[in-house]
Amino acid sequence: MCGIIGYVGDRPACEVIVKGLKRLEYRGYDSAGIVTEDGGKLFIRKGAGKIDELTGKLGFLEMPGRRGIGHTRWATHGVPNDINAHPHTDCTGKIALVHNGIIENFSEIRDYLLERGHSFRSDTDTETIAHLIEEELKSSETFEEAMRKALLRLKGSFALGIIYADEPDRLYFVRNESPLVLGIGKGETFAASDVPAFLEYTNKVVFLDDMEYAVITRDSWVVKKLETGEPVEKEVREVEWTLEMAEKAGYPHFMLKEIYEQPRAVRDAMHGNVDAVRKAAEEIARYEKVFIVAMGTSYHAGLVGKYLFQRLANRVPIVEDASEFRYEFENVIDEDTLVIAITQSGETADTLAAMKLAKRKGAKVLAIVNVVGSMATRIADLTLYTHAGPEIGVAATKTYTTQLAVLTMLAIELARVLGTADDGYLSSLVDGLSRVPELMEEVLKHDASLRELAEGLAGKSDFFYIGRGVSVPTALEGALKLKEISYIHAEGLSAGELKHGPLALLEEGVPVVAIAPSGKTFEKMLGNIEESRARGAFIIGLGDREELGRVSDVLVQMPPMDELLTPIVYAVPLQLLAYHLAVLRGNDPDKPRNLAKSVTVE
Repeated sequence: MCGIIGYVGDRPACEVIVKGLKRLEYRGYDSAGIVTEDGGKLFIRKGAGKIDELTGKLGFLEMPGRRGIGHTRWATHGVPNDINAHPHTDCTGKIALVHNGIIENFSEIRDYLLERGHSFRSDTDTETIAHLIEEELKSSETFEEAMRKALLRLKGSFALGIIYADEPDRLYFVRNESPLVLGIGKGETFAASDVPAFLEYTNKVVFLDDMEYAVITRDSWVVKKLETGEPVEKEVREVEWTLEMAEKAGYPHFMLKEIYEQPRAVRDAMHGNVDAVRKAAEEIARYEKVFIVAMGTSYHAGLVGKYLFQRLANRVPIVEDASEFRYEFENVIDEDTLVIAITQSGETADTLAAMKLAKRKGAKVLAIVNVVGSMATRIADLTLYTHAGPEIGVAATKTYTTQLAVLTMLAIELARVLGTADDGYLSSLVDGLSRVPELMEEVLKHDASLRELAEGLAGKSDFFYIGRGVSVPTALEGALKLKEISYIHAEGLSAGELKHGPLALLEEGVPVVAIAPSGKTFEKMLGNIEESRARGAFIIGLGDREELGRVSDVLVQMPPMDELLTPIVYAVPLQLLAYHLAVLRGNDPDKPRNLAKSVTVE
């Protein structure tokens, strides 16, 4: 999740931009760069590394000019290095831009531009945008017209900052599914990914909506519709945030902010993997022996993947803790094996060890990773990125749901390659998956009622989470979230397992969270819930059927969807419940005791 800061005014632009980039460091990044304009010439300095290091090494604070744009990059296309750092330019060197997001059709656009003689310097999707604007400028009357025509050809998500050397008085900023906000000062105007980048200078802001762009000068600003170029009336608001609050976009904790970022993150995961998933599915189809290895939350994602693979593709992968895999399966791994390794950071020690073993034994390794350039990506033969952006909170939220989105896409495509499922059903599943971000936004509206529910449960010492089929991993993940941040004992298990021992632990008032979407095991779940009710348990039902409400003390009403899509959406209320219980018990959900974001030791 890159950071963008732009400035035009009377101050040295480089000073404002460096300060703004420092304020955006919390978003996470692997490289940074700045472009300024002076005397009709663009000056660009960029590289891999941290801002303090680059400021000294590249002389950011010595760059001339009163307008410019800065960028911190979280790699999505192309490894983190000096060449792939933003800004990127066209062939003439007169257009420079920075980008946050993913261009889904960049390969198609790149091929089109190569045919027309354009020369590329980087591996990024971003550079194609600069060249596309250059190409459109050949047949356009104004730069603004060329920019609009070029951007309307893009598919995917983007927040853009654009500077054109031949227009020395203005900057352009464009939003589609990635945040951008203007800062309105006196004799100066700002634009950024987040308010903290310019909060030192002004608290007057204008928020851009999707498919809108802004043209800013030192004394003016206007927002227009990207499709038509028509101006849009926008409200100037005053924010009353401290800098720390602004970094969290007004949320009290990073974890809550990241829970709310999930609809956007899942969209990015889908946009960024259309071509890559197809290639990965074709590779998996060649293997009968498939393993999924992971730890913690990623392991639960792997369990969901198992259900998806076996339901859709008739493939039954073995899912194993990475920490156990290399001790228990060494003798059965060979060149006829494919190992899918899931790791948010790409640096999880146990998962890396499992991947290295698989490689030594001749197996093919596919990694599902969030961090571009991490060790897992260097070990793997194939990599799918989750495109979740940096996750500051220790407990995984958006990295989990983006892993699930990628695994769902992979299972659907594998079924298509193998011909194991009806094409009509697979198409309906793809349509349903495309609507998942909207369903997540709908479920986020339960936040206030979940906090109220948490108030009545904060004194409880034991929880049970139950589900059947594809909902079993959801139960495991819900229990893990509660344990991680609230420090309440919780067990996640198959509802069918209750009567084989755990039922003895149920007594009056013990909360049981029942994950019960419509599906082949719904009626069985109702029976398991009744067993728990008979022992006095307090039932919290998550589902879309009214019958569930009749057997639940509290029903969290979920929107209807295909059962195979529920793990992504049903994770949201479980995260919110755990979050509110942690806060009510006085814990910091961003920094749970004894835990680290990336487990780099075995």
